Amino acid sequence: MTALHEPLAKVVGGTTAKVMAAHLDLHTVGDLLHHYPRRYAERGELTRLDELPPDEHVTVVARVADARFLTFNGGRGVRLEVTLTDGSGRLQLVFFGRRAVHHHEKVLLPGRRGMFAGKVTLFNRRLQLSHPAYELLDQDQDSDQDADAAAAGFAGRPLPIYPACKQLESWRIAKSVGVALDSLGATSWEGVEDPLPAALRGRRELLPLPEALELVHRPHGRADIARARDRLKWDEAFVLQVALARRRLDAARLPAVPRRPAEDGLLAAFDARLPFTLTEGQRRVGAEIFDGLAAEHPMHRLLQGEVGSGKTLVALRAMLAVADSGGQSALLAPTEVLAQQHHRSVTEMMGELAEGGLLGGAEQGTRVVLLTGSMGAAARRRALLEAATGEAGIVIGTHALIEDAVTFHDLGLVVVDEQHRFGVEQRDALRGKGKRPPHLLVMTATPIPRTVAMTVFGDLETSVLDQLPEGRAPIASHVVPARDKPHFLARAWERVREEVEGGHQAYVVCPRIGDDEEEPATGPGETGEGEDGRRPPLSVLGVAAGLADGPLRGLRTEVLHGRLAPDAKDAVMRRFAAGETDVLVATTVIEVGVNVPNATAMVVMDADRFGVSQLHQLRGRVGRGSAPGLCLLVTDAPEGTPARERLAAVAATTDGFELSRVDLQQRREGDVLGEAQSGGRSSLRMLAVIDDEDLIAEARAEATALVAEDPGLASAPALRTALEALLDPAREEFLDKG
Repeated sequence: MTALHEPLAKVVGGTTAKVMAAHLDLHTVGDLLHHYPRRYAERGELTRLDELPPDEHVTVVARVADARFLTFNGGRGVRLEVTLTDGSGRLQLVFFGRRAVHHHEKVLLPGRRGMFAGKVTLFNRRLQLSHPAYELLDQDQDSDQDADAAAAGFAGRPLPIYPACKQLESWRIAKSVGVALDSLGATSWEGVEDPLPAALRGRRELLPLPEALELVHRPHGRADIARARDRLKWDEAFVLQVALARRRLDAARLPAVPRRPAEDGLLAAFDARLPFTLTEGQRRVGAEIFDGLAAEHPMHRLLQGEVGSGKTLVALRAMLAVADSGGQSALLAPTEVLAQQHHRSVTEMMGELAEGGLLGGAEQGTRVVLLTGSMGAAARRRALLEAATGEAGIVIGTHALIEDAVTFHDLGLVVVDEQHRFGVEQRDALRGKGKRPPHLLVMTATPIPRTVAMTVFGDLETSVLDQLPEGRAPIASHVVPARDKPHFLARAWERVREEVEGGHQAYVVCPRIGDDEEEPATGPGETGEGEDGRRPPLSVLGVAAGLADGPLRGLRTEVLHGRLAPDAKDAVMRRFAAGETDVLVATTVIEVGVNVPNATAMVVMDADRFGVSQLHQLRGRVGRGSAPGLCLLVTDAPEGTPARERLAAVAATTDGFELSRVDLQQRREGDVLGEAQSGGRSSLRMLAVIDDEDLIAEARAEATALVAEDPGLASAPALRTALEALLDPAREEFLDKG
C-alpha cells in the first residue's frame, strides 16, 4: 500500500523514477497521477499524420502500409523504410544497421497497428521518424486463445497519450501510472484528503478524487473521461480561486491614501482647456478609475484600450486627480522613445498647467519631469530633486525610475504602460517607493496571455476603452503570401509607392538588424532554406538596401534600429515625423511610442516571426490621422499552418482582447501563480482559461463565498493543504507582488 506523497522510486523503480524527476519534474505518486493524458486515441483509431509539427517529439497511432529493405554504399550499408498511414497522411520510419533492420523487418509487417514515438524531422521534404520507439497494439498473428481474450479486452477502451519525452515514451508512462494506481488500495485512498469541500462536491455533482484519478487514466469510454475531467478541472479552478480570493481580501485590508480630485483643482482646469470632448468610453473608464483612487485600499486595475483610443489621456486625468490630493504619480514606460513620447504628449496637453511654480505657469499647475538612463548629470539631478521634494506631480521615465537613488515625496499612483515589457519584480520595486501602497494602473493595447488569464481569474479589475475618438481612420490588414503568390509582394511595394505619391509615408518592419550578421542571400518568397527548412529572418539593413536599389528606388528611405545611438535614433524619428523621409525601415523599436499621423502604410516582413501582440502593436503605428491605414503582413509560411492561421486572425480583427484570446489559445496562459509569463510552465494541467471561462467564474463565486465566511479555512483543512502545495514560498511572494 502507498499514499500520494510516497516517492516514485518506491513504486515504479529507481531508474524510471530518476528519468521522471529529471525530464518530467515528477517526484511522488501524486505528481505522477496528476500527470494527465494529453489526449486519447481509440484503440482502432488512426490518428492524423497530416498535422505533425517538425522538430517536435510526438507519439502517433498508425498502421504500417509497407516496408522496404534498401542497401547503399555498394551494399555495405542497409536501411529499412517503413511507411505509416492513417488515411490523412503518411509518415516514414527509418532504421539503420543490419541487426536493427532485420529485427524491425520481421515485426513491422503491413497491416500492423501501433504507437510510434520519436522526433519528427524533414528529409527530402518528407516527414520521418528515425529509429523511433514503438509498441504494437495488436497481438501477434499466431497468438493463442489467452492472447485473443486479452486483445478483446484491450479493444474499445480509449488509449491515453501522455506528455512524454525522448527518454520516456507515452506507453511507458501509462504502465507506470497503472502500477501506481494498483498500489493504491482501499486503505491508502481512505487516507487521501479531498481538497474540494463535500458540500461543494454535492452541489456540483462531482466525482470523489480517487474515482476521478482512476477514470482519467483508465477510462472505459469517453463518458468516463468527461466526468473525470470535470472533477479535476474544478480542483484546479477552485484552489486557484481560493488563493486569489484570499489575496483580494488581504489587499482590501491594506491601507491606502484615498485620492480625490479637487472641485476647482488641476483636473478641472485641464478638462476646461481640452480642445475636444471626451468620448463616452473615456468618461466611463475615468469614473471607474476615480472610484478606485478614492478607496482606502490600493486600486489594482488593468486599462485595456486599442491603440489610439486615448489611454494616455485617461491615465493623465487619473494622475491629475492624484496631484489634486497632494500626491505624485509615476509613469513607467518600457523604452526611452516611449518615455520621451509620453513626456512630450503630456506637456503639450497640459500646456502651462505643466509649469507649476515657474514663470508663466498656471497657479494650480504642477511639474512634469522626465527621467531616463541617457540623461545628462545636471538634468538628472534636477529631476531627482523635483521628485524627492514633491515639486514634480508627474514623473515619467524608464527603468531608471526603479533605481535606489529615485525617491518620491508622496507617491500615490503608479501607471505602467505596456506592462508586458516589465517583470513583476520591476513593477514591485516602483510600487515599493510609496510611504503607503500606491494605487496601480496598468495599460496595454493587447494583454499578454498571463494578464488575460489573471483577468479571467478575477485578480484584476478591468476597464475597457473600446471606442476610438472621432476622426480616427480604420486600418485594413492583409496577409501577403510571398512564396505562394510572389506577384502579391510586388503589388505591396506598388501600394507603398502609391501612398508616398499621395503625400503619405510608410514603415517597413523586419525581425532583425543585420549589420555584421550573415545576410540571407534570398528575399521573401525565395528558397535558400537552412537545415530546418527555413531561411534566416530578413534584416533591416539587407531589406533597406534591396528596396533602395529595387522596388522603392527614388524614395527617401532611412533605417531605425536599437543599435543606433540615442541621438541618432532621435534624429531619424524627427526627420520621419517632419515628413523628410518617405519610408522608414525599422525593427520593433517602433512598436510603441511612435506617433506620426501622416504614416499610412506598413509592410511587416517575415510577419510569422512576430507574436500576435507585437503585430497588433506594430499595426497601431499607422492610421493615426484622418487617412485610412494599411498593414501588409508578408510571410513565406504555407497555407494551413499555425503561423498562417495566426496571421489571418490578426488581419481579421483589430480587437485587442480578441487577439489576446487567440494568443492565449496558442501559447497557453503561463504559470498563473509563477514567474513564467507564458508558455509551457503552466500550473494548469487540465484547465484551459479560454475554454473554461464559465467554470472559472462559477469557481470564483464559490471561492469568494467560502473565504468571506472562513478566511483562515479552518473548516477546510484539506483545501488548506492543497493551497500550501500550490503556493510554495516563491509563488506566494510573486502573487503578493502582483
